[in-house]
Amino acid sequence: MNGTPLSSPVLASITFDCVDALAVARFWSAVLQRPLPADASSDYAQLAGDPAWSFAAVPEQKVAKNRVHVDLDVDDLPGTVDRLMLLGATRLGDFDEQGFKWTTLADPEGNEFDIVQAHDQ
Repeated sequence: MNGTPLSSPVLASITFDCVDALAVARFWSAVLQRPLPADASSDYAQLAGDPAWSFAAVPEQKVAKNRVHVDLDVDDLPGTVDRLMLLGATRLGDFDEQGFKWTTLADPEGNEFDIVQAHDQ
């Protein structure tokens, strides 16, 4: 190090490996209410925003639990879970711990994520 302070990293994109990037991007586009770009394909798609959400095709299927996942904070846990299940999510479990309620869901390719609501909301 030369003594120059390093800037903090900035999250640029949340990226999902998928067999069908377009199918997973369509799901997340509806979840996040972000438009699906015209150039989205089964190989790659990116939803604009801060951060961007990217979906890249890989040849292998998901085989184990995610080591990293996203948590989405909502005002209406039951209503949001119902909406996402209509979009194609699968409910994996409901939890109530340490002042938080959340539901773990999986997207159409099995990537886990949590819908979270604090008790005081």
